Amino acid sequence: MTESSATAAVSPALARLAETLEVRPFPLALGGNVFGWTADEATSFEVLDAFAAGGGTLIDTADGYSHWVPGHTGGESETIIGRWLAGRSDRDELAIASKVSTHPEFAGLSAANIRAAADASLTRLGTDRIDLYYAHFDDESVPLEETVGALSALVDAGKVRAIAISNYTPERIDEWFRVTAENGFHRAVALQPHYNLVEREFEGGLRERAEREGLAVLPYFSLAKGFLAGKYRAAADLEAPGASVRAGGAAEYLDARGHAVLTVLDEIAAAHGAEVATVSLAWLRSRSTVAAPIASARTTAQLPALLASAELELGADELDALTEASAPAA
Repeated sequence: MTESSATAAVSPALARLAETLEVRPFPLALGGNVFGWTADEATSFEVLDAFAAGGGTLIDTADGYSHWVPGHTGGESETIIGRWLAGRSDRDELAIASKVSTHPEFAGLSAANIRAAADASLTRLGTDRIDLYYAHFDDESVPLEETVGALSALVDAGKVRAIAISNYTPERIDEWFRVTAENGFHRAVALQPHYNLVEREFEGGLRERAEREGLAVLPYFSLAKGFLAGKYRAAADLEAPGASVRAGGAAEYLDARGHAVLTVLDEIAAAHGAEVATVSLAWLRSRSTVAAPIASARTTAQLPALLASAELELGADELDALTEASAPAA
């Protein structure tokens, strides 16, 4: 796939987000959580190169990635992305999303912490701005006026292009926008929830808030830790050579519902000559309010199936079959 390859019709949510971030719309975001963790720097550079060559424009990371790895301190992913950006001339054609609240040195969402964390992220990324900056996890110990005000001030300072929300409840999102309106702060433009074919809680109150507030939705764990790529179909697969270190997280989907979803995915993938991961992402991309799923690749070999989701258009009957097979139990 090249930059001139055709992509699926651009959704209104993606069109709005791309206009805000001043990049060409592309219905897939590249997750950077694996950079410096399960993908070393050289491999990460290869994945990033291939994503950009395939037409991708939005790269998602966080200041806390990957502090959970022994010997890591946080910021490893941002550092690798920054080194990659330093070798390119197309920074203005790319959008970098990062997040604040989980770096061990910059935990929480106080105003002082947000300011310090943003400066540290900018240094690691080697850039003058973060295009999309998320409050990564709610911090109820800090008044929302303080958190939203600090993020809004970063936009005023030119350090952040737009702000966004991740892992907030519907009720706290309501409060976020009340505070925003009352104080004249910059509005959040995007929401990053846990959402995929087998995790559909988003379709309640969170989707309602996204619709009401015009938030572009960028789901994480779009492939359910590999389950929706068709890689893990039995318990033995979780321990097989080549299994991801996150494979254990897919175990919860190895039930009747999960296998029913895989059956439909297999049928649709075969009909299109596509990978299961491609079909899974195409379904997610079709959902109301979704701008672009976020998916990560440990190697360049995993990337073509992800990029192909930007072109695959599923029929209404196929979308309905997947929606029905994955419906949560009543």
